[in-house]
Amino acid sequence: MGKIIGVISLKGGVGKTSSVIALGTALSERGKKVLLVDANFSAPNLGLHLNLIDPEVSIHHVLAGDMVVENAIHELDNFHVIPASIFFNKQIEPLKLKEKIRGLKMQYDFILLDSSPSLNDETLAVLMAADDLFVVSTPDYPTLGMTMKAIKLAKRRGTPIRGLILNKVYNKKFEISLGNIEKTSEVPVMAVIPHDLNVMKSLSNFTSSIQDNPNSFGSIEYKKLAALVSGEPYIGRRKINLFRRMTPPKQEINRMIFYEELFK
Repeated sequence: MGKIIGVISLKGGVGKTSSVIALGTALSERGKKVLLVDANFSAPNLGLHLNLIDPEVSIHHVLAGDMVVENAIHELDNFHVIPASIFFNKQIEPLKLKEKIRGLKMQYDFILLDSSPSLNDETLAVLMAADDLFVVSTPDYPTLGMTMKAIKLAKRRGTPIRGLILNKVYNKKFEISLGNIEKTSEVPVMAVIPHDLNVMKSLSNFTSSIQDNPNSFGSIEYKKLAALVSGEPYIGRRKINLFRRMTPPKQEINRMIFYEELFK
């Protein structure tokens, strides 16, 4: 049976949707059958990223009771997608998300939910439907404050938080350090994604950043994260740098600990 992973953040602009697409791509490259679901019902973005601008059938039709969920699935090259409708005039029931998609766990290895950036029933629906959560944040104080709020909400619901995806990192002194982020949030950082203009380029091409630039540091981080959630080893292809520091980065240590605890 597959696993449903919610990707959440209570602040817009942190790169939550691009993270869902990148992680989904990385999982599919490992031979996993992957479904992405746009659970940001009021301000959907997933379809816009993947050139599913005005889907004939969407998650809105499913939650309104007009369609069965199988009819809302769109097949792309790397994975399947259930997009949302930008304009939908009927009332929907967000909290029925779990009920509507749970049967799909028999068909997919991983179902990734792109959540709303607001504290509302849409985010609650993702928390209720997900088996595990990843929280996307950026290393600044306003976002960290909202990240703490998302973590508190998830813990109150009892949904396991597997880690933080720290996105759009400039690696500058003015940013909050990884150590302080972990200490404040009490959640380990599992991936550090640098700020990269190629992510915007991939958006204009309606593709994943991993497809456009598969060997970038960010792409490698997503591939390592995909290996982790799959319970499989990551075998990289990068050349060894003899002058690289001997101590591995913190997120690498966190991934090793996570792997040992869950899969050994």
